[in-house]
Amino acid sequence: MASINSVLGPIDSSELGFTLMHEHVMISASGLSRHYPALLGPNKETRAIASLKRAKAAGIQSMLDATTFDLGRDPELLKEVSEGSGVNLINVTGWWLDVPRFLQGVGANQMADEFVKDIQEGFRGTNIKAGMLKCAADFEGVTRPLETMARAVARAHLQTGVPIMVHSYPTGHVARRQIEIFREEGVDLGQVKIDHCNDTTDTEYLEWILDQGCFLGLDRYPGRFVSPHMRTVTLKKLMDLGYTERLCPSHDCICLHIHNELPDGSIPEEHVFQKSNPDQFLFIHRHVIPDLKALGATDRDLEILFVDNPRRLFESGS
Repeated sequence: MASINSVLGPIDSSELGFTLMHEHVMISASGLSRHYPALLGPNKETRAIASLKRAKAAGIQSMLDATTFDLGRDPELLKEVSEGSGVNLINVTGWWLDVPRFLQGVGANQMADEFVKDIQEGFRGTNIKAGMLKCAADFEGVTRPLETMARAVARAHLQTGVPIMVHSYPTGHVARRQIEIFREEGVDLGQVKIDHCNDTTDTEYLEWILDQGCFLGLDRYPGRFVSPHMRTVTLKKLMDLGYTERLCPSHDCICLHIHNELPDGSIPEEHVFQKSNPDQFLFIHRHVIPDLKALGATDRDLEILFVDNPRRLFESGS
């Protein structure tokens, strides 16, 4: 068992239950939800609580909210939504892809110190603490600023034992370099989850990641370019190859986002990501689990994927 920082305070890993390991209550930009809240639509707190209540009613007990500072993290919003819905929310520290020019030249040790404070003391101005670390790279590969953040996350991990989730780009095999950096920093790869891996059906590459010891985040449902069914076929193939105990399916769902003005000047009631996934946090329950069962998965398999594996990742450093 391990103690995990949720947005409402520490919880034991045994309390996680059915867990989605890569979701977003809100994505915007740093400070936007406080300074320009109307861009996120009316009654955002009420809408988020209602969405998570529906998830809770379906049996989803916990979510990893993967929203970093540069993705518009709002810890107090997460606290309000967790209290209102009854869903355990665990927020991250670290960095996504948007490293501003003013941080060019800031060192890995400097950022590691800040990430450690987020975990041990709380996000500034609050007592809400991060429960996981995150870094990222995408189609452009691991650029110099993103490498700095990856090394900072690795060093904060070594100081705190908090596990790492990694935004990656499987089409470009970007995790090869990300894993190399973690090795150079002395990270135990059994405490790392490489995400967005169901954006590809290249199981040879995914097996390579798993064989390094990492967990795999198959966390883009319904996703784009690869159909939901083929994403599930890939998941089941990896299960059949013996990797069930290190796979973490999720959605990368965005509950709250900016509502963009339409050409006629009107503002839609739904943001673009909600239109592409009207099921929101219930897509897996409504579509993926039935599909997975039709492919031969058992109830025990589902328990391993959604209960045991999240708990195992959080306990990996304890």
